[in-house]
Amino acid sequence: MSGIAGWADRRDAGPGLAVLEAMTAAIAHRGPDGSGSVVTATGDGHWQVALGQRWRASRGSPSAAPAMEDGDGRAVVVFDGVIDNLAALRAELDALGHRCRSAAAAEVLLAAGLAWGPECVMRLHGIFAFALWDRRRERLVLARDRFGKKPLHLWRDGSGALVFASEIKALLAHPRIPARLDPAALREHLTWGCVPGPHTLFQDIVRLPPAAWAVWEKGRLVEVNYWAPPDAMEPPPRIAPADPVAAFTGALDEAVRRRMTGAGRCGAFLSGGLGSSAVVALMSRHAGGPLDTFSVGFAEPGIGDLTAARQVAARFHTAHREMLIHAERIVADLPLLTAIRDAPVAEPAEIAIFRLAAEAGRTTRAVLTGEGADELLGGAARHVAEPWGALYRRLVPERLHRAVVEPLADVLPDGLGGLARTIGVRAAQQRLPRWSGAFSAAEASALLALAAAERPLDPRPFLIARRQSVLRRVLAFDQLSWLPDTLLERSDRLTMAAAVEARLPFVDPRLAALVAALPESWRVRGLTGKRILRRAMVGILPAAILTRPERGLRPPLGLWFRSTLRGWVDDLLMGPDSLTRDWYRRERLGSLIDAHVAGHRDHAAALWTLVTLELFQRQYRLSVSPPRRQEDLKNAKAI
Repeated sequence: MSGIAGWADRRDAGPGLAVLEAMTAAIAHRGPDGSGSVVTATGDGHWQVALGQRWRASRGSPSAAPAMEDGDGRAVVVFDGVIDNLAALRAELDALGHRCRSAAAAEVLLAAGLAWGPECVMRLHGIFAFALWDRRRERLVLARDRFGKKPLHLWRDGSGALVFASEIKALLAHPRIPARLDPAALREHLTWGCVPGPHTLFQDIVRLPPAAWAVWEKGRLVEVNYWAPPDAMEPPPRIAPADPVAAFTGALDEAVRRRMTGAGRCGAFLSGGLGSSAVVALMSRHAGGPLDTFSVGFAEPGIGDLTAARQVAARFHTAHREMLIHAERIVADLPLLTAIRDAPVAEPAEIAIFRLAAEAGRTTRAVLTGEGADELLGGAARHVAEPWGALYRRLVPERLHRAVVEPLADVLPDGLGGLARTIGVRAAQQRLPRWSGAFSAAEASALLALAAAERPLDPRPFLIARRQSVLRRVLAFDQLSWLPDTLLERSDRLTMAAAVEARLPFVDPRLAALVAALPESWRVRGLTGKRILRRAMVGILPAAILTRPERGLRPPLGLWFRSTLRGWVDDLLMGPDSLTRDWYRRERLGSLIDAHVAGHRDHAAALWTLVTLELFQRQYRLSVSPPRRQEDLKNAKAI
């Protein structure tokens, strides 16, 4: 558990040690036990390189600081994460003559970086983000793990300067980095439910992509992608085992075991859903004592049913804790969560995750969760709907869909209405983001008053060839976009803020390779998703868990926004202190709220998106440049 920060800049422009310490102080929650820093220069004296980190000490060595420099002073590293195959790497390095004084991750990584250069990341198994300064070659190497569980943000300018940090708040502690809104990212947030990587809502601050390394040498930065999820590969792997269920169960069990190793007393988030229940079942095989499990529900009757979680906890004799969340907790927690996330809170479930993490942090240092099971195994509604949607789009003309189905969607509940609107969208670049976004591209354009031009999207999430199955295309999109840009990001921030590290067995490259090699009917068959996981858990989990519908941590926002939280929404979006109301056309914003309150259409997702953007702007006060409305641009063109 750690946080890293630093820069490479011209020596006469480098801000010095005090700024590096301010950057690492901004992410002290990622490593509350100590800090370290190194500031050095290139041999010609023209460039300065600074690396800093915060760390949390291990249970075995509570006072020991991780190594930052190798014994000969040839390299400096700052590292965040867990490497699973340290023993094998150390043995290989020793055979090559690169002696490691210990099996600590930082020391092995220093030796690996010197031996193999940036390509060392291809030998690492685990979760990681690191920066390594190779003094001999005078190059800075930055890298992230394959799925992007550990974060790394970058800022660059035209002079060749590069600033990096685990979280954006650390970048904002650097005096040269302004807090400005990226209007194009605002539009994307409305239509995707997040900002698709590598961009963020902050102008000029980007994320290093998952499965990428970047090499900086005297002002020049080169980025390389070294891996892709198997579902995004062409052609897909097709080496299926003779007994798929046994092979899958063994691979998932090994993924769980590896994530429990070295973590001390482990806990688990237990929703009662299939993914988290399977993780708890397999953890119980490897735990030396009772597991700590944590569940959350919402106070309204019938929402956030905790019964299933209790059944699983009883089956495996866990030390189980529960908590309930009321509407008032949303109002209280959202500003804090916005500051933790450096982004709008994408989903109400994040409040539940943070509360679970805070409770878990009292007794555990690491928790295993079921997140990612849907995105790897096809468990979400979109994975079931997309194959049927392809048939629907062949049979139902677009004109008929718009004339009949879209108006019908307005009177359906939010989930069914969203399905009806989305399933008929022809272009994948618009349809796939719509499963998570609150607005269509047309709705976003109608709402926005700020000039926010659309920019070309990263093509990688959409590159899967048309000859591949519809299911594989949507899974690849999820694994390249929604998973790293939202689920993994929130999992990291919300747990690290509570001094807990989340470990996700389903988001495992080896497990992903196995599942991608199976016939896709093992993931989705008919209206059933995560089929192989259901088969694997027969006789292990209670039968009711295998057949119950997945509910998720969804509070009754539609109800709350018409009653308990109605005044709160009005004040945030339309009140005199609103900082974002001028981002939108006032009449469109007002009609959106009125239609929801009157019950004409469920706009809960849209209102949540706008409310959380307002709270984000109150936290960061981003300048908007240029502060021009779309109407002003049209008038200027006419002149």
